[in-house]
Amino acid sequence: MGLRTPLYDIHVAAGAKLVPFGDWDMPLHYGSQVEEHHAVRQACGIFDVSHMLVVDLAGEGVRDYLRRLLVNDVAKLDGEPGRALYTCMCNAEGGVIDDLIVYRMRDDWYRMVVNSSRRETDTDWMRARLGEGFPGVELSERRDLALVAVQGPKADDVLLPLLGSGAEDVRTLKGFQAAVTATDLGELFIGKTGYTGEDGYEIALPAEAVEAFWSAVVDAGARPCGLGARDTLRLEAGLNLYGNDMDESTTPLEAGLGWTVAWEPADREFIGREALQEQRAEGPPRKLIGLVLEGKGVLRSHQEVVFPDSEARGEITSGTFSPTLEKGIAFARVPAEMATAGTECAVVVRSRELPARLVRYPFVKNGEPAYKT
Repeated sequence: MGLRTPLYDIHVAAGAKLVPFGDWDMPLHYGSQVEEHHAVRQACGIFDVSHMLVVDLAGEGVRDYLRRLLVNDVAKLDGEPGRALYTCMCNAEGGVIDDLIVYRMRDDWYRMVVNSSRRETDTDWMRARLGEGFPGVELSERRDLALVAVQGPKADDVLLPLLGSGAEDVRTLKGFQAAVTATDLGELFIGKTGYTGEDGYEIALPAEAVEAFWSAVVDAGARPCGLGARDTLRLEAGLNLYGNDMDESTTPLEAGLGWTVAWEPADREFIGREALQEQRAEGPPRKLIGLVLEGKGVLRSHQEVVFPDSEARGEITSGTFSPTLEKGIAFARVPAEMATAGTECAVVVRSRELPARLVRYPFVKNGEPAYKT
């Protein structure tokens, strides 16, 4: 038996297919993964993401600490409270310990949301870095909070009427902004972020209140969605998954996340900078790129990618059948010299070479094909 989120009983009552996901028992789907996928692309879905961890960092010096810890620069968030950015946290060799979102709540309070599989690794790493000259910073693991995501083009129509006067705090949020608002459903931390490529929100709230919140959102029209739809949606949107598309042996430059590295100002000494600068100067030996099958087939992680008239080899890092495009899509890590959109290749599936083409992702945007060759 795995760990259970505060919504476990809700999932069981709804007939969800529960599967092990890391240390957790999580819903894969509630009957039809494809229907859940389309519900998010066309209307609104709700996901239980309480297996992820909220980490609060507070105290004098927290801004300087995060400028050292993360490859992106939280100085970008100075000014208006509630702004957020996406970043990697790297080791000294430039390998990705985790990818995460960090919110600036006040000058002395920042909030992170980290991946479930990296909860202990991340907090151990962060605590060790606190001992490197940041004694005034306190780290709090908010295991008292649950997390849900409300995603889709009709997310506003579903969620905002439930918030009462708190809706005004949320209605004006732009992408990668958050607000803490009091509602009839309790105090909610609402970020205009997500992992589907659609409009929507990620909400943190007290664990004891999440069943009532979930039920209210479902009654208002959101469809419960599981890990299956979450994976097809994020891959269509061109969003990385930790453990598949990057890990501690992979740098942001090799994972298509070079844009998250803030090189300026040049005197900011973030962890991993020296190794990443060296790789940037030399050019990464391999790169992440999109791949689309020319014919039928389903792509999976670790399948080999080959190229005509070349000894070069690559590997699928994440693959699926796209319900929107109705074709196989994938991320592939390939030698840098082969990582050009439009390049013909093949994926080895059960000893057969299935014709494919490298493309620039995202694969889907606003419900329509978006990849470039």
